[in-house]
Amino acid sequence: MEKRTILIIEDNLEIREGTQEILDLTGDYNVIVAENGKLGVELAIKHHPDLILCDIMMPELDGYGVLYMLNKFENTVDIPFIFLTAKSERSDMRKAMEMGADDYLVKPFDDIELLNAIESRLRKRDRMLSAKGPNGFLSLDDQEQQYILDELVKEARVKVFKKKQLIYEAGDNPIFLYYVLRGKIRTFLYYQDGRELSTGIQIENQFFGYESILLNDKYSDNAATLEDSEIALIPKDKFYELLYKKPTIANKFIELLSGNIKEKEEQMLGFAYDSVRKRVANTLVQVALKSADSELQDEVLIRISRDDLAALAGTANETISRMLADFKDEKLIVKEGNAIRIFSVEKLKNIKQ
Repeated sequence: MEKRTILIIEDNLEIREGTQEILDLTGDYNVIVAENGKLGVELAIKHHPDLILCDIMMPELDGYGVLYMLNKFENTVDIPFIFLTAKSERSDMRKAMEMGADDYLVKPFDDIELLNAIESRLRKRDRMLSAKGPNGFLSLDDQEQQYILDELVKEARVKVFKKKQLIYEAGDNPIFLYYVLRGKIRTFLYYQDGRELSTGIQIENQFFGYESILLNDKYSDNAATLEDSEIALIPKDKFYELLYKKPTIANKFIELLSGNIKEKEEQMLGFAYDSVRKRVANTLVQVALKSADSELQDEVLIRISRDDLAALAGTANETISRMLADFKDEKLIVKEGNAIRIFSVEKLKNIKQ
């Protein structure tokens, strides 16, 4: 098997030579060394190593500077990068990872710890290279995509919204990508007479507000909470940065956008051709599917006001009251306080016009 090339950037002679000796003894690596960050950048650009081990605290150019410089060049940006440092403070680790480092070893480290870190990162790089499609974009699997998005959400500021509180209005410029941590969100438009037409419902663990960001346009609808909610606010610039670095994440949001457009087209067709009875039934089904713990769950308890049901169905409150009474007589639903129990989502879905 062809030997991998490892670049060690370390100003401490003893540590530099000791690390090189460990790697040489394995017989698996060609080792290049640099005694400062400036030389390390030059060698990385010239030799394009398979992995870089780099100290943080160095004269001339520190480890953060090295990583920053290498991220600017196309042929070095994807090289696995492991920081070596005597510092163990969490803030340093966080800064290193935020800048794009792949791992972090605290000195003094033992032989096995070093070799395991290197082998782990090289295996991961091999998997990533084999996952690249014909367009050169990295194809992340669902689990890897979810991990990246979870990290994006974890770093975001969380804001608590009260029930019925407005999040953004049509015509506003998008500032954040939103993620529902708790609660339910409704997007809607206004008729000319002031009535509302709901365009969608977002539930826990769903993003919203990305349409305008992707289209680089102002919001076309409004968003407000259906109940007390907690929402992660992800800055637009951070979202753009992720889309640029991870094209497969961009594809994921394009797919979500396409799904939203299709859903709204079906909703508009329903308004045009479905009877009021069918529209109200479909609205109950839509809310039920957003509330159910599983898509296979047929009996569902939903909590939504008549105003919101009317807005979703595109009809008047009086019509909603009449339809709910009819569905109750037909044993399809029952009122339980402020909630509605749907006995069979499937029956409502297949209700006749």
